[in-house]
Amino acid sequence: MAGESNIATREQTPSISIPTQHQIIKMGNESKEQFPWDLGVFDAHCHPTDTVANISSIPDMRAKILTIMATRAQDQELVAETAEKLGVKSKSQRDWSSKQKVIPCFGWHPWFSHQLFDEAIYPATTTLTSDQKVEHYQAALTPRPTDRDFLLRLPDPRPLSVFLAETRQYLEKYPLSLIGEVGLDKQFRIPEARLPDQKTERDEALTPGGREGRQLSPYRVSMDHQKKVLLAQLHLAGELGRATSVHGVQAHGVVFNTLQETWKGHERIVLSKRERKKQEAASQTPTSARDEYMTEGQGQPKSTPYAPRICLHSYSGPPETIKQYLDPRIPAQIFFSFSSVVNFSHAGVSKSEEAVKTVPDDKILIESDLDAAGERMDGYLEEIVRKICEIKGWGLEEGVKQLAHNWRSFVFGDE
Repeated sequence: MAGESNIATREQTPSISIPTQHQIIKMGNESKEQFPWDLGVFDAHCHPTDTVANISSIPDMRAKILTIMATRAQDQELVAETAEKLGVKSKSQRDWSSKQKVIPCFGWHPWFSHQLFDEAIYPATTTLTSDQKVEHYQAALTPRPTDRDFLLRLPDPRPLSVFLAETRQYLEKYPLSLIGEVGLDKQFRIPEARLPDQKTERDEALTPGGREGRQLSPYRVSMDHQKKVLLAQLHLAGELGRATSVHGVQAHGVVFNTLQETWKGHERIVLSKRERKKQEAASQTPTSARDEYMTEGQGQPKSTPYAPRICLHSYSGPPETIKQYLDPRIPAQIFFSFSSVVNFSHAGVSKSEEAVKTVPDDKILIESDLDAAGERMDGYLEEIVRKICEIKGWGLEEGVKQLAHNWRSFVFGDE
């Protein structure tokens, strides 16, 4: 999920033309090069559990692995159930099959962050009273709502600590799982609460809890509340050494500052050229790029306050912000993923192209960000791979191999 403008497109994404046989495809006077699915294409961020009816199509997809995100109360267990049936059990590609197609990710999206409350404000309780519920939402939402009936129709808030404990259990049960989707969003507004007589009108093929065509309210979740929920999940990711998929819309500076807050005091020491030469002379061996950036003690500890690997999904910020993330003092590995549906389907394409050019070759990922598995998801993945290869000047085989390597580095860490 990448922004309020994408709420509708995620539910009503137009179909695109997808070849059934990957041959040379004639399009007017152009020839479309055969797409090398056999090399392995990896979706770094998608939401197939949003459309339950399509989950059964995952084993038949051409994509090798889907990195699937949880976002709210209603889909955490659904992601786990999908991982139980189709989860990747080993880092070794030799062990993968059509029954190992999913890397599960567990997290709470900023669009739903108001549905979590801090027990420091309401200690020793897991269920808020009606008055406390109203008070919580008035503090978490902006502008401050005054319609009590509206607030009481919103979902009953859950304790943040209970959600974190459940997430920890999922992460421990699925050792290759990640944290996601998490983040910050200044643009979105929460939907109007569903009225009692509207419950029978919902599409049963969709997982409950989404917008589902409801009108948007005037209210946003305060940035302070979003940051509290995000930081708690980032610290959990650091503690367990898990990669994290991060959402950021119209909040690129705040996202950077929030991530920076987690690694403050743990920055790598960057050796000067003179210091590197002295070190090399003393050891008589070349200093590798990784050796140039050292942390206190012997290597980076397994448990840290920050997520070790972070993907800024469907990155829509300026190239200048990318350069901030390339600071060698940052101890986390930062990746940037791009999707057709967010980055190349509306205004801002030129900015996305410049962003792709700015991202180092080994830090770029591709994603569908789609809410339904199947042929259409494969089509969007092929489309974004071709676009990235075009911008980067890569041949298709070269690009697919590079993107596959990048995905493994993000999900599994350095191998």
